[in-house]
Amino acid sequence: MNGPGREHAGPDAAGGPGRTGGSAAPGDRKGQRGAADGVPRPGHATKGAGGAERHAVPPAGSGSASGGGPQGRPDAGAPGSPNRPPSRPAAPAGSSRPKAGSPRIAKGVTTASIIGWTGLSALVPGAAHLRAGRRRLGFTLLGIFGAVLVATVVFGVQVLNDTGIVARDSTLMIVSITLGVLAVTWFALVIVSYTALSPRRLTRGGQIISGVAVGMLCVTVMAPFALAANSLVTARNTINDIFQPNQGAEAHPVKAEDPWRGRDRVNFLMIGGDAAGNREGIRTDTMMVASVHVKTGNTVMFSLPRNLQYVRFPPGTQLAAKFPNGFNIGEGLLNEVWYHIELDPQITGAKGQGPKALKEAIGHTLGMKIDYYALVNMYGFAALVDAIGGLKIRVTQDVPWGGTFGTAGTIKVGYRTLNGEETLWYGRSRVGTDDFSRMERQRCVIGALAKQATPSVLLQNFNRIAGATKNMVRTDIPRDLLEHLVPLGMKVKDAKISSVQFKPPAIHPGNPDWHKIRTITARALRNSLRSERPATAAASPGASSTPSSTPSAGASATATGAGTGTAAARPTPLQTPTPNQTANANGQAEALENACGL
Repeated sequence: MNGPGREHAGPDAAGGPGRTGGSAAPGDRKGQRGAADGVPRPGHATKGAGGAERHAVPPAGSGSASGGGPQGRPDAGAPGSPNRPPSRPAAPAGSSRPKAGSPRIAKGVTTASIIGWTGLSALVPGAAHLRAGRRRLGFTLLGIFGAVLVATVVFGVQVLNDTGIVARDSTLMIVSITLGVLAVTWFALVIVSYTALSPRRLTRGGQIISGVAVGMLCVTVMAPFALAANSLVTARNTINDIFQPNQGAEAHPVKAEDPWRGRDRVNFLMIGGDAAGNREGIRTDTMMVASVHVKTGNTVMFSLPRNLQYVRFPPGTQLAAKFPNGFNIGEGLLNEVWYHIELDPQITGAKGQGPKALKEAIGHTLGMKIDYYALVNMYGFAALVDAIGGLKIRVTQDVPWGGTFGTAGTIKVGYRTLNGEETLWYGRSRVGTDDFSRMERQRCVIGALAKQATPSVLLQNFNRIAGATKNMVRTDIPRDLLEHLVPLGMKVKDAKISSVQFKPPAIHPGNPDWHKIRTITARALRNSLRSERPATAAASPGASSTPSSTPSAGASATATGAGTGTAAARPTPLQTPTPNQTANANGQAEALENACGL
């Protein structure tokens, strides 16, 4: 029997695996288990060496022995507990764990890695921020970049569906501003991406190297946007300088749904003038009319000789009353109409009527209305040829050039790449030849320019071309019509182009048959709508359409593209032009690319 103050000596009382009766409280059972482990529990008694009871002192912060405060588990880190891992050492005073969202960058950061991630961010915005652990900002930048890409694709699709949009003044202005903003934005993006990677952790040498590399990267990413924006600003200014707003008494508003006012064809007068510092006024030595079918793009080009005399004006006009028997000032040549009307405003009672007078004269001669004109200064044309890197032309006979007697040099037979001055003389030289041979060469020059002035060439030399054309072109084409001319021009490049020249013996410039000229013109316009492409045909006006082995002379037609506009019944073999027998001189109609070696 146990005496007072003595504990039961059984295993349960000593804290062994056994348990006491069911009267033991849960807290007592915990204390007993703790005693069995040899670890004193707070608030529970253990036996000392003399058998007396002593209470374990609770550790600081664990609460009172009566359990008034929250109690931890001090046994978890006790050295006498073999099944529990040792506790972590206490954090030094003043330290704290990193907050959520702070950069998580590997400790082994290098100069190359920072430069590489910054460069990747210039291509994929947000990459550096994701690498630095700033995911929210990184994914935001990626989203913005994706939106910009989608907007670019949408704009590209619109351009493909409506190429005229690129010629709108509003489009050029908005795109140029957007490119300028993107240039600044990409510059800032590179700087922000660089700083997000904490370059301050690099050595001083690494910071210098990475800073220089990132600076070069900033210039690299800005340059394309800045150059593109500058090119668009230049294009906009050049276009607005050349093409004026639709003004004047004869101006018609350009309607987007029908810019051609219900007409099937639009007729452009293309003029080459030779105004220079040592010559008064403008002599229109080159005059061609391009009649374009607005639906198919099929085009007929009519070349008129500069020495066509006594041209008439449309009945009922002021000039028709002034010159009832035809224009007869000076020698009465066609290339003098613009010059004399501009020189003497009293003829029309107003200044600046030279273009209108020439449009009326040529339109009445061909039996059509001339809608618009474009005057190209010959010396400006030479600058244009230089701007695109020269013109490749097949020369069929030696052409002396320079001065009255061609003393500057000779353009030799063969395929040549001519510079601007050589091209100008090739199209204008009359040394050892006549006006009609010059007309043939001019046709080849225009054909070569149209073929070689591809979009890629224009883009590569855009600023030089803009500078050359700004002072070389004068036109009455309204600014609002330009966005409709761009898709029409795309049609023309893929359509067939017929060329008609008026020359002896069918047409005598000194005594022209006006009715025959209009008949030739109407026939060529009708034939231009045919889809077939005859190889060659006799094209003498008034002659029978029956094929003949002997070529006839006269007004000739040359075609290129999908077909030709000739009165052909049966093709005959093509002939290569020779110095004394060119394609147009003998009335042989053949493809322009074959006649000119395009």
